[in-house]
Amino acid sequence: MKRALLALLILVLVVSFFAFDLGRFLTLESLKQSQHDFAALKAQSPWMVAAVGFALYVIVAALSLPGALIMTLAMGALFGLVMGTLLVSFASSIGATLAFLASRFVFRDTVQQRFGDKLKAINNGIAKDGALYLFTLRLIPVFPFFLVNLLMGLTPMRTRTFYWVSQVGMLAGTLVFVNAGTQLAQLQSLSGILSPGLLFSFLLLGVFPMIAKKITAWLQRRRVYAKWNSPAQFDRNLIVIGGGAGGLVSSYIASVVNAKVTLIEANKMGGDCLNYGCVPSKALIKSAKLAHQIRHADHYGLETNEAKFSFRKVMARVHEVIRTVAPHDSVERFTGLGVEVLQGYARITDPWTVEVKLNDGAIQVLTTRSIIIATGARPFVPPLPGLDEVGYVTSDTLWDEFVKLDTAPARLVVLGGGPIGCELAQSFARLGSHVTQIEKGSRIMVREDSEVSELARASLTADGVDVLIDHKAVRCEQEDGHKYIVVEQDGKSRRIEFDALLCAVGRVARLTGYGLEELGIETQRTVVTNDYLETIYPNIFAAGDVAGPYQFTHTAAHQGWYATVNALFGDFWKFKADYSVVPWSTFIDPEVARVGLNEQEAREQGIAYEVVKYGIDELDRAIADGTAYGFVKVLTVPGKDKILGVTIVGEHAGDLLVEFVLAMQHGLGLNKILGTIHIYPTLAEANKYAAGEWKRAHAPQKVLAWLKRYHTWKRG
Repeated sequence: MKRALLALLILVLVVSFFAFDLGRFLTLESLKQSQHDFAALKAQSPWMVAAVGFALYVIVAALSLPGALIMTLAMGALFGLVMGTLLVSFASSIGATLAFLASRFVFRDTVQQRFGDKLKAINNGIAKDGALYLFTLRLIPVFPFFLVNLLMGLTPMRTRTFYWVSQVGMLAGTLVFVNAGTQLAQLQSLSGILSPGLLFSFLLLGVFPMIAKKITAWLQRRRVYAKWNSPAQFDRNLIVIGGGAGGLVSSYIASVVNAKVTLIEANKMGGDCLNYGCVPSKALIKSAKLAHQIRHADHYGLETNEAKFSFRKVMARVHEVIRTVAPHDSVERFTGLGVEVLQGYARITDPWTVEVKLNDGAIQVLTTRSIIIATGARPFVPPLPGLDEVGYVTSDTLWDEFVKLDTAPARLVVLGGGPIGCELAQSFARLGSHVTQIEKGSRIMVREDSEVSELARASLTADGVDVLIDHKAVRCEQEDGHKYIVVEQDGKSRRIEFDALLCAVGRVARLTGYGLEELGIETQRTVVTNDYLETIYPNIFAAGDVAGPYQFTHTAAHQGWYATVNALFGDFWKFKADYSVVPWSTFIDPEVARVGLNEQEAREQGIAYEVVKYGIDELDRAIADGTAYGFVKVLTVPGKDKILGVTIVGEHAGDLLVEFVLAMQHGLGLNKILGTIHIYPTLAEANKYAAGEWKRAHAPQKVLAWLKRYHTWKRG
């Protein structure tokens, strides 16, 4: 209501200005004719004339009316260069700020909600360099100042910043026009004020901040490289260190654009995902799930049977799956794509030189224009007393260790309640292990909403996992050939006997051994990079787990693209890595998949939201498949169908999430999903029904009431 009243008031004032032809008083001819009258009035009451002129100037600027230039000339003619400049400088800045605030109050929320995704880059640019942009616009009179005021009001720029930058930025132009006003008698036309030379001078002033920024960046670059001698020529355009997801994508893209690229990998091609993570764990999960379904065959109307299997064969199948997928990431494939692959350990000796100690013992030294560090991460092993003595496996080593076993470990302890720990705990429980999962926090899967954590815990418990939350691992012990882990809760300790212990408490970036310390490349748990994935050396980049902030194969590949394009073409244009829509999934049963915000993150960040939820237990296909559990939960902007985040719990949740990922990436709302035909009967209908729940909650009740009356009338 207040917005509407303010908009109406501004409209009335502007219309009145033109309706009563008040603009006739703000012309050069009118000013010259009235100059002597104004001078006489000023001689009688100088402060009153100054105050009235100041107030009128503020009103003209605030309402974005034509005539500010004439008033500037008038101030110069009446008060001279110094006093006239002071009056105009403050009046114009205050008026501009009022216009800025009016635009913000009346229009900003509507514009940001309507075009939020499209304005994200502009908003980020304003947040980072807004003062510089505004200063540049203020220095160049070619840009209409009233338009700058209104448009800046639609951005997140702080009012204080807008005011002081306007005050300083408009000063040069103010001086020129006030000075012209002091020579009003000789002034024949407004065009005479802005000569081509003067305009060019203003243009140089406006561009100067940008040039200064470029010069500063160039000086910083020179300072960083000062102690190094750049080669006269280079062996390669790009060297990529690490053959995981980030490194493979980087080297592939470089080869596609015909750059000369070398990929260096010391161990197995494909990195953690292929050899230790995504691929083997999903193969294990599939076998474990099938064993679970056999035990619960009565759920499908079949005879229940004990799932008979060889654990050794299950693990052998895991390795067979790895071998089947491996050619996709092999040396031979990438060599065929035009990538030179070297198997060995890389060390960066200067910003353009990489020394490679090949696995056969030879040493090769290569020079390159750019380097991408994609060395990945490794499991974190906690400094637990006695851990080395009792022995342990990690998510990396268990595949080679457990393949030697005839049966699954009878008693398995899993340290960690994150996604990896939960996936493996459930799988081994389904394959016959008695699993104890230890989590020091108050719940497992702590990044998800509490209801998701509780559902996950209930699912693991139903499969026989003893989930211990709020338990701190203290030490490991051996006694008479038996292995124990000691845990504490509320000051009380207990011993848990085990046959195997799996550490799954997180992963840490591989940072040492690559020469980063010697080059002074900053690391803080990961390699520190800017928005373009550059380190302190603009030609050295990082991508994947070693760069953070996510540790997913798909984000590593995503970063690999940005790092490569910036490394090869950054002299022309650079791209900021985009993390606005990052999905992920935890492959327990039922799966948990998410993109964007969940409720706990929205509350922590103070973001307003609405929740719509659809229970998959009502979905026809889920009922037919015997998987009628879980839900689709969507967070939206209050009153809008714009999606802020989605959490799906259920069968194939990771696959179902893709529709929402696409919608968020391209700014599509729930109405678009609701209006899309979904095949019946499929699990994907859950997405449509969730959108339908939102539509039902936002049905126009007044319109429906009138329609009811209309249909009643039609029935007579």
